[in-house]
Amino acid sequence: MRIYTVGFTKKSAREFFEALKRNNIEQVVDIRLNTTSQLAGFTKKGDLEYFLKELCDIGYYLFQFLAPTKEMRNRYIKSKDWNVYVKEYIELLKIRKVLDKLDKSFFKKKTCFLCSEPTADHCHRRLLVEYLKEHWDDVEAVHL
Repeated sequence: MRIYTVGFTKKSAREFFEALKRNNIEQVVDIRLNTTSQLAGFTKKGDLEYFLKELCDIGYYLFQFLAPTKEMRNRYIKSKDWNVYVKEYIELLKIRKVLDKLDKSFFKKKTCFLCSEPTADHCHRRLLVEYLKEHWDDVEAVHL
């Protein structure tokens, strides 16, 4: 199964929604810690849910149990130590038992994890998909 990821930063609304439509995404799973910040622009939770449905007929889900903690995020911003962040985030996924909370059948629809980072290189959405790939035998990541 393919699991898509996308970040909204440095994308216009047109680029963002066209990428989702072009890839026939059926549902977006928001894995951000903060979904209501003014910095979120067109991806503020209420607005995004509306835009996805009206513009693209895409379902919206908020799974904050997949977001890093505020403390983890703040430590990373301060230290810039990606390796420490990776270890902390993977440990958080284990502690939160995300494999028990996520049902593989949910991903039968083309699903895209949403976060803010412009690329997946240093973003927890990539770490999440890699974690799922380790535990589920048929996962392929596609970063939009």
